[in-house]
Amino acid sequence: MLRTTPSGNSPVFSPNERAYVKGSTTRRCGCRNPETGQKFGSACPKLGQRGHGRWAVRQELPADAEGNRRQFRRQGFDTGPKAQAVLDHVRALLAIPDADDEEGRRATGDLLERISAEGSELPDLEETTRRFRAGADITRRSTVGEWLDEWIAGKKGSAATLKNYEIDIRKHLKPRIGHVRLDRLRVKHLSEMFQAIADRNEEIVANNLLRRQAVAELEEIPWKGADARSRRKALKARIAAMPPFERVVNPTTRQRIRATLRGALNAAIAQQIITFNPAAHVEMDPAKRPKPVLWTAAHVDRWRATGERPSPVMVWTPEQTGQFLDFVAEDRLYALWHLIAFRGLRRGEACGIRKGDLDMDARTLSVAKQLIVDGWTVVESDPKSDSGIRTIALDAESVSVCRSHLARQSKERLKWGGAWEDTGRLFAKEDGSWLHPGWVSERFEKLVVDSGLPPIRLHDLRHGAATLMLAGGADMKVVQDTLGHATIVLTADTYTSVLPEVARAAAENAARLVPRGRTTPPGHTTGTPAPNNKEAPQSKVIDFGAYPQFSGGTSSF
Repeated sequence: MLRTTPSGNSPVFSPNERAYVKGSTTRRCGCRNPETGQKFGSACPKLGQRGHGRWAVRQELPADAEGNRRQFRRQGFDTGPKAQAVLDHVRALLAIPDADDEEGRRATGDLLERISAEGSELPDLEETTRRFRAGADITRRSTVGEWLDEWIAGKKGSAATLKNYEIDIRKHLKPRIGHVRLDRLRVKHLSEMFQAIADRNEEIVANNLLRRQAVAELEEIPWKGADARSRRKALKARIAAMPPFERVVNPTTRQRIRATLRGALNAAIAQQIITFNPAAHVEMDPAKRPKPVLWTAAHVDRWRATGERPSPVMVWTPEQTGQFLDFVAEDRLYALWHLIAFRGLRRGEACGIRKGDLDMDARTLSVAKQLIVDGWTVVESDPKSDSGIRTIALDAESVSVCRSHLARQSKERLKWGGAWEDTGRLFAKEDGSWLHPGWVSERFEKLVVDSGLPPIRLHDLRHGAATLMLAGGADMKVVQDTLGHATIVLTADTYTSVLPEVARAAAENAARLVPRGRTTPPGHTTGTPAPNNKEAPQSKVIDFGAYPQFSGGTSSF
């Protein structure tokens, strides 16, 4: 390792470094001999003056694989100490491999030859030493984009997970930080990236609003009449020139993007390519999961008066769900709304169901595929997790609804004839082609508005299915399996106590389990005597033998 004498003036070389003392620093200028017109170079009489000329570095490098001689050169230093510091740094890098390590010496020479040709910064000595000792390729200098491509190509996992990684990389990471050198990626780059995503969200919201306004205007223009046709044509051309609908990158998606990058950088650390993971240290807004809130009468009244929604996630009461299903009973996709409302399918799962996934004899529905949106392009993938691949039990009414839907679809197939596209989907467009999940959401929102009910999202209809199952007495594990949640904790945290009836019934059931010798009048505190010292009638005594979980001394709560 390179050292200096106690005075700090002359370098002291290790045995390895002595092999590379064939180098120098020189001082030259551009002055010319007035008699010959040739440059003085290092012989200029003014070089003794302070600040005259510039210093240069030259260092012999190990021969390349073909035995060709090569050098490290750099010039333009304004002082000799600066030039000497660079020369010492180069020699220290050359001294990292042992003297008899021909392959290591050649790799170090390759690194310095490239740096000399590019004029780029010399690498950190300690980090280069560590990477060399760990067996890493010190000549490698990947960009973030190149490493992400290599990482995703060798990544193992479910098709849906890999698809999410690919989308994060293609849509967000590579366009914004793909050009940055992997070993120079810093927290600052990621903070700027996520701020740019937030800024882009504002543009998306504005563009979507303009497009929705234009589409609404188009729907108001009559179909008949030359003037109306001309206006429709002009408006359609304007809509076609607008940016397409996009989804904003919400906090949950931003956290997922960071998780994808963090995983890729952790893999680079494991391979000794980098030593620091900035994705683990960038500060971001937390992605809080909002809990469903019921559209109670008070919430509905306030919404009608102010337009205010109490929560981003709202759930209809059973009565409101029934009103909606009655309203859409003649809609050609009624069966889809019905299954989401009662069985809690995700939007992509409902669009991806194949006819063969429905077994009306066994009264089951298998969830094995989903249709997801990549930008605005629809692609097929597996469910988002292993728990998403499941078989759902169907009630008799749901089977009847599906049977009626298939009959309607058969009539549509006959009507379209040879133009029918046989995609095998249970729910499809009238010509048999895939439903666009984004269109399904827009269709649902329009039906909700037309119904006059308080607004919910299509995904909130799935939340409503969970609360209906709990209100119907379903076990939490059954609800988890039906919804395809990975853990029961997610199910419990999200859906407990949404319906007041469920909470009240639970409270009453708990109170009835405790045997009392007295009863209390309404509003009186439990456990105290009744007013006016009147004897209260005997309450019914519960036989705890009927509740083995409470007998035997130790409870099993």
